[in-house]
Amino acid sequence: MTLYFYEKPGCVGNAGQKALLRRHGCTFEVRDLLTEPWTAERLRPFFGTKPVPDWFNLSAPQVKSGEVLIHKLDEGQALMMMLHEPLLIRRPLMQVDELRQSGFEDGPVLAALGVQLDPAVDLQSCPMGDEPEPSCGEPA
Repeated sequence: MTLYFYEKPGCVGNAGQKALLRRHGCTFEVRDLLTEPWTAERLRPFFGTKPVPDWFNLSAPQVKSGEVLIHKLDEGQALMMMLHEPLLIRRPLMQVDELRQSGFEDGPVLAALGVQLDPAVDLQSCPMGDEPEPSCGEPA
């Protein structure tokens, strides 16, 4: 069973998420979310039944500034924006076999891996706080 972990290289939050997966004995193949050749058909399954606003990275500059009004978008609009600007995608994207999920929270992929998250520990929000998204560091 191969876990594919799509991240933004250099992201501090994704580094912490990968560390937790390793502590749980998970091995994975890391892929660059920003350079992956996404299509709408390939990206859409990662969001499952989540409402469209939950597909978005709330730390993305366009979301934080209000330039992208995530509550006013339909699925097609959201996917087109994400294909154009992958920083908008809530990360990580994770895939095991046919299971997919976005965000590091309870979901089908983590359940299949036997990873239970501590609800008192937030591994989804950007640990960089109010720093702009691109300052998360250079790819490791």
